[in-house]
Order: sequence, then structure tokens, then C-alpha cells
Amino acid sequence: MTEEADVVIIGAGAAGLFCGLHTARRGRSVVVLDHAKKPGEKIRISGGGRCNFTNLHTAPENFLSANKRFAVSALKRYTQFDFIEMVDAAGIAWHEKTLGQLFCDGSAREIVDMLVNGLAEAGGQLRLSETIERVERKDQRFQVTTQNGQIACEKLVIATGGKSIPKMGATGFGYQIAEQFDVPVTQVRAGLVPLTFTDQDLDMFRQMAGLSVDARVSGGETSFREGLLFTHRGLSGPSILQISSYWAEGEAICVDLLPQTDLAKDLKTRKRAHGRVGVATALAEHLPKKLATALVGAETRNLADLKDSEIDRLSAALHNWSLKPAGTEGYRTAEVTLGGVSTEALDSRTMEVRNQPGLHFIGEVVDVTGWLGGYNFQWAWSSGWAAAQAL
Repeated sequence: MTEEADVVIIGAGAAGLFCGLHTARRGRSVVVLDHAKKPGEKIRISGGGRCNFTNLHTAPENFLSANKRFAVSALKRYTQFDFIEMVDAAGIAWHEKTLGQLFCDGSAREIVDMLVNGLAEAGGQLRLSETIERVERKDQRFQVTTQNGQIACEKLVIATGGKSIPKMGATGFGYQIAEQFDVPVTQVRAGLVPLTFTDQDLDMFRQMAGLSVDARVSGGETSFREGLLFTHRGLSGPSILQISSYWAEGEAICVDLLPQTDLAKDLKTRKRAHGRVGVATALAEHLPKKLATALVGAETRNLADLKDSEIDRLSAALHNWSLKPAGTEGYRTAEVTLGGVSTEALDSRTMEVRNQPGLHFIGEVVDVTGWLGGYNFQWAWSSGWAAAQAL
């Protein structure tokens, strides 16, 4: 016997739970399905277990998409301040870190519980460990078949996320559904991901593994100033994760290791006042000693022995360190998936497929990707809310 529901949402992550909650509050019968054993797992592990649930500075320019204007409608209609109001109403304490990033004071589980409990209180159903075997369209309705039976619905929402962090159950299922219904999907790749390098660069990086510095990392016309972390495989840290979403294979990135310092001016001043200081020692005033020593290499002269032109070249090298990544660590460690369901096929106000009435895509599965720092969660909330208003 086929079960009936107004709306079926596939995916019990941030977007799916949020959409389900608001759809149920509108009096619709809602069933949220997921093959995972627990809901909201990416919420649970985010922000070091405290969930960076939004960003105070959320704006359309903080997102990547083939259509840069697509996210505007949802982001303006359901803002970061709307979600903060919901968090406050739930009694969840939070704090602001750097760059407008908001985190729970306690556990990220508080956000998961808020969504799950809100869905239940509104009358929505959450069913976990439900393997989706088939999705079909029959007589203007959708039919979802799982190992436990069939559910027919008027509206179907795909909130399955992308391919990032497969160990948590991430798959390309949402893209398969899109292709089944002739919805175009743009090229996808790992985003917000550490960069890897060839052995030549790795020799140095491995020596620095675990060392972190403040840096400005640039790719083309885009740059981010945040922490940079040396690893055994290459480079990571917020600045690297951010630029990875803009980096393309074969391109170089530029690293400014001293974004807060006019190094040439400082070294020339020190040369006049304390010329007997070694170059590495002088650099260690601004950088970790281990890194300063590695960057100087075989240079054993004192500052007094350097011409001003040599100081200028050294400064330029550290302010404009050009590196060519060999690749990324891939979906295994990527925080998000770039690309996805083409925005050309969707109505930006409702997230509905233009030529498939009743079929909606929300969250990470769509070709909208935010910066690091709570932006992707805000897209989940905003796109989920926008779809809910039309369900």
C-alpha cells in the first residue's frame, strides 16, 4: 500500500530539516527521509563541534555560482538575523568569533535538536536509515520507494547535499535525481579544501607541519587574509580553504606571509640601527623562527651586508610568494562541493525546477557555494525557507 504525504524531503541535513520544519508549520504533511542513522551530522561536526551556524556579514557577494544573482532572493527574504532570532528563541547561547562568524557556546547538537524537535512539534516526520531505491513521477505526483515501502507526494524536495566528506555518507545522489528529471548539473569539484603540492615544495612544508601564520592568500583578483597552516601534504588553514574555491588546476597562488608589515622598510631601519643582526634573526621578529630560517636558506650574512636592493628583493619574495599547487585533498576533507544543480533550471524564489512543477532542490546540491565561516549554513537556512513557502 502506498503512503500519502503532501511533501517528501530527501535529506535530513541542515537544508532538509529546516525546510521540513517550516513546511510542517504551514500545515502540510511532511516526511523527511535520509539513509543516515542520525540527522544533521555535518551540523554536529562543524565548527569544531560548536557549529558556525551563520555569519553576520552574509551577503550575495560571499557566494560562488554560475549565476551570481541567483542567491539574492532567498538570502534577502530569510536573513542571518532571522536565523539568529530563531536560535535565541530556542535558548541557545552563542558568541561571535572573528569576521562575523557565530558559534554555539555549547554543543552543535543544540542546533540539531532545535531543528529535529521543531520538525516533530510542527507535525513533520523524520525517518532515518531509509535507503531510497527509486524516485518516479506518476500522474502528476511523485513516488518515492524505499526499502520500507512507497510514499506518494505532491511536492518533492531534494536536500541531499554534495559529495564532500563521503565518510559521513555524502554521495552524488541528488545529482542523479536531477539528471533523471533532465535538470542540468554543472561540473562539480571539492571546495573549501586543503591544497597539495609536489615533492619539491613538500620538502619544506613537511618541516613546517603544524606551524600556522597569518597570511594573505590570493588567486587572480580574489584574496583572503586569515590563518595559513603548513601540513605534511601541503597547505591548509582558513586562507587556503577560502582560495581553494577560486583556484583552478595549473594556476599559481600568491602568499603574502607578512600582510601587516612593510618588511623592506622594517629591515632597512633595522639595518641602520642594528646591522650586525643576521637576516634569519631579523625575519624571526615577524615570523616563526623555524619558518624564517627555512625561507632564508643558506643566507648567513647580517643585515649590514645586504644592499637595499637585496632587501627589496627579499621583501618582495615574502610578500609575493608564488606557489603552484599540484591539486587538492579532494572530497575526503572538503567542507563543501562546488557546482551542482544548475541555477538556470530553478526559480530563485521557490527553488522549484521550472520545467518540473513540484520538484525543488535546496542547499548544497544547488550550484551555490558560500565562503568559509557560516555562509553555507545560511544558504541552507535561506534556500530551505524559500522552498518551504511554496510547498
